[in-house]
Amino acid sequence: MMYNTQEVAMNDQPRKVEIGGFVLQIRKIGNSVGLLLPKELLARLNLQEGDKLHVAEFGDGTLHLSSRDPHFAKGMESANKAIKRYRNALAELAK
Repeated sequence: MMYNTQEVAMNDQPRKVEIGGFVLQIRKIGNSVGLLLPKELLARLNLQEGDKLHVAEFGDGTLHLSSRDPHFAKGMESANKAIKRYRNALAELAK
């Protein structure tokens, strides 16, 4: 079976991931439902129990899973702008 591969960044490390290599089934877990991820996939993506995955849905119906919080990145961008703008005031406050 042939798979397409793409470069993805997980935990700041680019990796090649096979697309279409796994089929996940939604299962009942207690009073909820969830997806069980195969050990091989967890190892390949350097994920473990307790890690968080953020889901982004695109207009074409595709989903993007990421271990990085997209809201955190936006917040850090705003913080970096403020730090540059008020560098002198922050340096005085740090004394």
